[in-house]
Amino acid sequence: MRGSVSKVVSFEDEEEFIEEMQAVFDVFSELSQRYGGGNVIEGVILWDTVGIRDNDDVKVFRVGEFQFIKGTLNLPVEKIFTLERFFDELESKWDEISVEDIKYFVDLMNEALGEERVYYDAYDLGLKRGEAYLVINLRALQYLDHVIDVDDRDAFEWALNTLMKYI
Repeated sequence: MRGSVSKVVSFEDEEEFIEEMQAVFDVFSELSQRYGGGNVIEGVILWDTVGIRDNDDVKVFRVGEFQFIKGTLNLPVEKIFTLERFFDELESKWDEISVEDIKYFVDLMNEALGEERVYYDAYDLGLKRGEAYLVINLRALQYLDHVIDVDDRDAFEWALNTLMKYI
């Protein structure tokens, strides 16, 4: 991550933030593929991002999306049922859930599983509800700024301005 910076950012409208960050990521990815260079946005961790280590790798998702990833987890069925029970409880409290609540449930899940398989970095990063942690590669951004042609300049500037709106 040499040449990268990280920043905790706040947002009012979570869905708007996610849509805009996805669009920014898509623009920078397309430009990086076309002109070479690395990814400008190296990572985004939302306040409700959780990781589960299965027998293959770590699957990352947001609280409330467990039903979409449980079919991709390579774990014994009893462990999946254990996780599902806890995530159902978390989702039922969604409107008032805090980062501390998610951390508490993650600790309970790992205890019930008998091993550390669930990770919650947002707590360790000090995030609160309505915040995200961005990792931006400044070298890749500077490289693109210097090599893109005039036809792609508007897209680049839109993506940069949208990113800067949150920074």
